[in-house]
Amino acid sequence: MGRLRPVARDLQETVDAALPKLRALSDAAAAEPRAPGKWSRKQIIGHLIDSASNNHQRFVRAQQAESLSFPPYEQNHWVDSQRYDDRAWADIVTLWHAYNSHLSHVIAQIPDHRLSVPCIIESANPVTLEFLATDYVGHLRHHLAQVGVM
Repeated sequence: MGRLRPVARDLQETVDAALPKLRALSDAAAAEPRAPGKWSRKQIIGHLIDSASNNHQRFVRAQQAESLSFPPYEQNHWVDSQRYDDRAWADIVTLWHAYNSHLSHVIAQIPDHRLSVPCIIESANPVTLEFLATDYVGHLRHHLAQVGVM
């Protein structure tokens, strides 16, 4: 065990560094769309909560099988149905930070011998559990840059 510990540490450091910047945004500013037809900061961080939820399932379930196939993630449906713009910004940010702190812990615990488990998501081309965990941090950073805290 241990190959993903640096990934887990990177995730924790990233969310810890972003937290005070996110908390500094007002609820009104967080609710404003970045541009016409684009998600607001609330919706982007909500999307990252949804991503954490989906990936949590992947990180845990892929450890119990020789391969795994997951349903596609329909991001617009998830964000629309949860109506993040109707939630308090502070609540969204708190949940996002707590969930990602937990995922950091989960990622650090993945045994090295499970990292090559093939996972199929949205296409016939499998990726490894190791790729999913590593890619998750890059995805999170991409969206934090959109919000303006990276």
